[in-house]
Amino acid sequence: MSIQVGDRLPEATFSTMTAEGVKPLTTAEVFAGRKVVLFSVPGAFTPTCSNKHLPGYVKQADELKAKGVAQIACLAVNDVFVMDAWSKAQGAEGKVLMLADGNADFTKKLGLELDATKHGMGIRGQRFSLVAEDGVVKSLNIEAPGKFEVSSCEYTARQL
Repeated sequence: MSIQVGDRLPEATFSTMTAEGVKPLTTAEVFAGRKVVLFSVPGAFTPTCSNKHLPGYVKQADELKAKGVAQIACLAVNDVFVMDAWSKAQGAEGKVLMLADGNADFTKKLGLELDATKHGMGIRGQRFSLVAEDGVVKSLNIEAPGKFEVSSCEYTARQL
């Protein structure tokens, strides 16, 4: 069963890239005491993720922050180096925090993993977005397989 509205996000540690190198970030460091929009993509540099999903959040980052969002974060079951390269390629630096969930630990705790082994991609995360306040899920938008609708920035922004 996947996480639900009203649930507290599970404890986990992500990796992110900083000017000093790879830095671990805990769930508490990302979500505690503030409003966060988190969206998950099946994979960095994949077509829908690169052409629509991440660019929407990058483009509308200021709009989300004007609505009280303290942090916009992108989650993917990729390594931190891929997430960093993708952030630079997409102009996301300073707008979207890239969270690498390399072993899908957090994604599995959410119950939102995706078995993409038939496509040679292993275990990934489903495409979704959520709004959390102080680590509690206030809205959750899980995409149907192969769709990109309810996890878009435009859709998520209407829930703020």
